[in-house]
Amino acid sequence: MPDTSTGSDTSTGSTGNAARPSRRAVLAATAGLTAALTVPATARAAAPADERGLRALISRMTLQEKVGQLFVMRVYGHSATAPDQADIDANLKEIGVRTAAELIAKYRVGGIIYFTWAHNTRDPHQIADLSDGIQKASLDQPRGLPVLIATDQEHGAVCRVGKPATLFPGAMALGAGGSRADAHTLGRISGAELRAMGINQDYSPDADVNVNPANPIIGVRSFGADPDAVAALVAAEVKGYQASRVAATAKHFPGHGDTATDSHTGFPVITHSRELWEKLDAVPFRAAVAAGIDCVMSAHIQFPALDDSGDPATLSQPVLTGILRGELGYDGVVITDSLGMEGVRTKYGDDRVPVLALKAGVDQLLNPPSLDVAWNAVLKAVQDGELTESRLDESILRILRLKSGLGLFGDPRTDRSGVDRTVGTKAHLAAADKIAERTTTLLVNEDHVLPFSPRTERRVLVVGADPASPSGTTGPPTAVLAAALTELGFTATALSTGTAPSAAAIAQAVAAAQDADAVVVATYNVTAADSQRTLVEQLLPTGRPLAALAIRNPYDVAQFPSVKACLASYGWTDVEVRAAARVIAGRVAPRGRLPVPVQRADDPTQVLYPIGHGLTY
Repeated sequence: MPDTSTGSDTSTGSTGNAARPSRRAVLAATAGLTAALTVPATARAAAPADERGLRALISRMTLQEKVGQLFVMRVYGHSATAPDQADIDANLKEIGVRTAAELIAKYRVGGIIYFTWAHNTRDPHQIADLSDGIQKASLDQPRGLPVLIATDQEHGAVCRVGKPATLFPGAMALGAGGSRADAHTLGRISGAELRAMGINQDYSPDADVNVNPANPIIGVRSFGADPDAVAALVAAEVKGYQASRVAATAKHFPGHGDTATDSHTGFPVITHSRELWEKLDAVPFRAAVAAGIDCVMSAHIQFPALDDSGDPATLSQPVLTGILRGELGYDGVVITDSLGMEGVRTKYGDDRVPVLALKAGVDQLLNPPSLDVAWNAVLKAVQDGELTESRLDESILRILRLKSGLGLFGDPRTDRSGVDRTVGTKAHLAAADKIAERTTTLLVNEDHVLPFSPRTERRVLVVGADPASPSGTTGPPTAVLAAALTELGFTATALSTGTAPSAAAIAQAVAAAQDADAVVVATYNVTAADSQRTLVEQLLPTGRPLAALAIRNPYDVAQFPSVKACLASYGWTDVEVRAAARVIAGRVAPRGRLPVPVQRADDPTQVLYPIGHGLTY
């Protein structure tokens, strides 16, 4: 990211002439708003007095404070006021401030996003303390407001808060389970744990319909390829998060499920017709709106059938205002995907992107590469008359409604004992394990190769891919799988051969198989030219019973026509891998069903296994 340090003083502490109201005055101005705590988050219609209270807060804000409320920004460090020196240095380089507290004082941002790589999420108590520090820093400012603290806790492949918090299977695994109750439970438990740590907005669930097996960015982050099934699970998860007073976010509008380009690094184009969009991509977002979704995240994709201007959806007035707000009837918060992604930066500079996003109908501007450039661009657009202050007020009102509905105008601080009572409890961990057991899918089981038995296949060799584990899981998956099988009565040995095994690694695995009674191969996004195929093909002649476990995309099964036993876990987090081990050992029967079709490797026009396919014992 570019160096964003600047000599300009954008502190709002000395701007404007309004006197600083006391915290009691702020609470009084929103009297009655905290009653929203006792009603579902779907009850968005506030009484006139409540609306007047929010508008009164907006009327006292300076223009600079209004601009700041629109931004959600990253910040390095485990503490709001005393981060490590390396994090201070990173903040100075990228943002021009030392700490989260200084970020809030200088730019008055309305939201903060947590990342593992930014060292925000070490452990539950640290996260809670960071959240409290951020809230205090904001409330201590003149006309201080509570902060929306957000993260990407999708579960599965994308998870920012790791162990000892409860980690659930990802969306496609939930799609294989097909249970609305399980999706609701995930949202409720995950939401309760996030809220206990002071995180009040989650960028989940993913409402994309993944119809492209080659999709490099969505894939298993989607519930599946059936729009109605995806819609049902999206709505259920949204309700679960709302039950725990955490704002859910449906993403990535108008639908990112049929791309072959990663919008982090390129500019994807969706070629769906308007009619296909209505039948496919729109269905889960309509369900999310009907469920009272708190927030919708835009996609950095070009969708010519919806807007032929060539602009990304994030900057498209026809998409965000015309379709999302006008046709779908959504009046909640719209947030951009990260403004540091290439998909939104291809056509316009970083100074134009935030202004155009607001003109398109966006409310929250997420993680610009240079906050100083983006913040000042929005300020200048208002001063020059390109944006009106009333347009900012519209977005700020939506943001304050969301904060009010979450109860943040009461007391946004955490309770240390609440962290201990809530995060990673035995009951929560057990619920995640049970849900995972309902997701593992048995795709092939010729000659009843599975389940393995400790009596006849005691010595098990676990080989295969060991991709970096998602945040906070033990990993690597081969070691987790071997340990789980050992706990189930086997003598299991792990041998990592990687996602691109060399000839030497393959030879080592084949030699090790000679001393085993059975072999499990963990595969990861196998392609026709992949040496993972060579590994499997050379293990087959050993004659040992062999089971292939696809630990990410279930499409791997098409690459192994000679393998007699194949399973899909849809993820490689510990909870998914351990559940797969229990299925392999026969401790639980496989119950998952494919939520996406698998095409033949030699003829992609032919379906090898349809949606709904799944075997059991």
